[in-house]
This record gives sequence, structure tokens and C-alpha cells, in this order.
Amino acid sequence: MKLSVAIPTFNEAANLGRTLESVAWADEIIVVDSGSTDETLAIAQRFNARIYVEPWKGYGGQVNSALDKCTSPWLFSLDADEVMTPELVREIQSLLAGQPEYRAYTVPRLNQIFGRWMRHGGLYPDRKLRLFQRGTARLPEDTEPHATPKWNGRIGALRCDLLHYQYPTLSTYIHHMDSYSSSSVPLVLRRGKTGRALPAFLFGIVVNPLATFFYNYICRLGFLDGREGLLLHLYHAGYVSWKYAKAWEQARKTR
Repeated sequence: MKLSVAIPTFNEAANLGRTLESVAWADEIIVVDSGSTDETLAIAQRFNARIYVEPWKGYGGQVNSALDKCTSPWLFSLDADEVMTPELVREIQSLLAGQPEYRAYTVPRLNQIFGRWMRHGGLYPDRKLRLFQRGTARLPEDTEPHATPKWNGRIGALRCDLLHYQYPTLSTYIHHMDSYSSSSVPLVLRRGKTGRALPAFLFGIVVNPLATFFYNYICRLGFLDGREGLLLHLYHAGYVSWKYAKAWEQARKTR
């Protein structure tokens, strides 16, 4: 059974070649780009990807647009900084050569952050629903960045890892968290978590971040990932605070 790979991109020249090389065996590669100014599109052309350039519609909308353009009966949703391992490729090929028991499958994702593969703190196996039949799984349009497609049916589980070269440097991480926290503001506002009352405000920007750090770093053994784990969970708590603070600021402007 044929497989299409759907990838949203924006200025991913540093990552895309490695990603496309890992899926060059697929029957079809769909790239939906939101206006890259680097070599992203040239790299995609070298791998014979079908390229579409569209305005940014939010992460969910952009991924769904790529999925909708796929023509194979099976789809794999992939980010531009992710790589299929040879073991995962063989597992998928073997699955699709037979009669898959499920219509959708999760894959374990191994994240590299600050140059270290993170195996604790809730970051592994970090299962994501990525392989599924066309017309089944989709993302909510108002989802947060890097969400996974949703499917209400029975779901299988693949064994081999998908590699995620997530944040190579601390400055890259902080830049992305600033951007992602801003992108999350509409979703926080729609959920009514604007922190208008003082207790809700303090919970969003102080208590919730501290609880997040304690849970991931202590309870989920994030400290076993060394200095890199400490920096990650510390600044992830900052991201949690930022998105609620930005939602509060936006709600105050519109009152």
C-alpha cells in the first residue's frame, strides 16, 4: 500500500535535507510552505516533493492542508525537524506490505534538545499519532504548536523511534517558546483562562509553572538528563507562565 508524507515548512533549510532523505523512499512527499526565504523550497525540489506555498493558517490548519493534498491511502504526518530511523522505515514498510490491524498508529519520538537525547521528564517515549489511513486523523484548527493528529478509533503502536532534532541551542529554544506562547494566546482566550481574577492570574503565571517544573523535573525524573534537563524544564516552566501572561495582557487590551 502506498504512503504519502505530509510536511509543513517555514525556513527549514537547516533541517529539511536530513528529514527528506529519511523519507525519500515514500511514494509521495507533500510540502506546504508558508513563505520561506531561505533554501527550503530548493531542498524540497531536489527530493521531488510536491510543493505548495500558502499563508500560515496556524499549526493545525497548515498540517491539515498538507494532509488534504496527499493522494496515497496511508499518510505520515512529519515535521521538518524530524527524521525516520532506518528501523522505523523497515517497520512501516513491513506493516504496509501486509494487512494492518489498525487504521492509525502512534510512533515513539526521541527528542534531542541542547545536543542531548532526552529520555526522562516525560519526554520519552513521547508517542505521537503520525501514521494513519487517509480520511481518518486530523488536527483541531485551534491547536497549540507541535500537537498530534486526533483519531477516535482504535490505535496501534509502532516500536521504532522517530528522531526529533528539536532545539539545538538555548537561544533557539527561548526564541521558539516566545513565538509559541504568542501563538497559544487565542486558544487560552477561547478557553476563558484570562486570569481576570487575582487568584486565577496567580495560578496561571506562578503556581502552574512551578507545578509543571516540579512534576517534570522531580516526579518524572527530568533531573536524570543532566544540566540540559535542568535548563529545559526550568525554561519550559517559563513558557507556561508567558502564555498565560500574554493572554491576560491581550484580554486587558480588549476590555
